[in-house]
Amino acid sequence: MAHWLFKSEPDVFGWDDLVARGDAGEQWDGVRNYQARNNMRAMQVGELGLFYHSNIGKEAVGIVEVIAPAHPDTTASDPKWECVDIRAVRKLPRAISLDEAKAEPRLRDMVLVNNSRLSVQPVSDAEWTVILELAGDRG
Repeated sequence: MAHWLFKSEPDVFGWDDLVARGDAGEQWDGVRNYQARNNMRAMQVGELGLFYHSNIGKEAVGIVEVIAPAHPDTTASDPKWECVDIRAVRKLPRAISLDEAKAEPRLRDMVLVNNSRLSVQPVSDAEWTVILELAGDRG
């Protein structure tokens, strides 16, 4: 099972907004980057991801689940843009900042550390384990 990272500007749509959507979750729309779109196309229902506050905070704050496979983004006029639906699973016991991730040697190859602008990105199993360990998340 793959893991992912979803970036969002918390002043536009943050963790609390996703939590408020409940089990219905939210369409992860508005992504207009081919690599990010292709990452969503690769996702399977049930896979987990990190919810990351970009711009403000710059930190992973929670765990999300993919609840619908890639489908046309209803906010796009071109059907080539697709998105998935996600729901909040749980808040991390402790947020993990970008600076902390960059300082952790075991995360040196993480996409977040090396290409922090990509809005939807893969997280390796090893990186997932390290992030949860740093956050004090025991699942």
